Amino acid sequence: MNKIDEFLKRVLEATGVDSPSELAKELDINRSGITHARNNNKIPDKWIVKLYRKYGLNPKWIETGVGNIFVHSTSDQDPAFRNIPKVAARLSAGTGSFECEDSVTDYLSFQANWLARKGSADHMVAMEVFGQSMEPVIREGDTVLIDQSQKNIIAGAIYAVGVEDTILIKRLEKHPNKLVLCSDNKDYSPIFLEREEADKVRIIGKVIWSCREYR
Repeated sequence: MNKIDEFLKRVLEATGVDSPSELAKELDINRSGITHARNNNKIPDKWIVKLYRKYGLNPKWIETGVGNIFVHSTSDQDPAFRNIPKVAARLSAGTGSFECEDSVTDYLSFQANWLARKGSADHMVAMEVFGQSMEPVIREGDTVLIDQSQKNIIAGAIYAVGVEDTILIKRLEKHPNKLVLCSDNKDYSPIFLEREEADKVRIIGKVIWSCREYR
């Protein structure tokens, strides 16, 4: 297999990005850039830097597939635990958030066995919540854990979703020809998206855990 094809396979799995075309967008390159790299059979250095900054991926692993996937998953770390990256982007529990920066700001440590029961640890990311629409279950300032491999909608479950340029945290329900984004806070009305609008919604992943820091 070509070095670029191997690179694409492991990076897509680690980041939860759906396709090479979507990865090209994440890297701010044209789709033809991947073809050019494949022809040269070489991973451009700037791709490695961007993936390191954006997802906290280990540069050596990006290039060779050898070693720990994430920089903070060091070899001397207790194997019973996994470090999950927390990104700068904030999920809106309200009308919408434009804070979509994916840079890693911290890492949260979880028991590996617990993560395995909940989903795919390699596709998990932590994000902070902004807004009150999911209160009292999830409050402003809470941190939630999202499994980006779980995108099939389970009625009533909580998901991180992208609607145009905003990212939201909502309970999802499928109705005939429409998708409903529901808030736990009754002061916020449900958002009804007709089929054409619903088709443009990006299911980022299912929320599987949350925590609250008291200040």
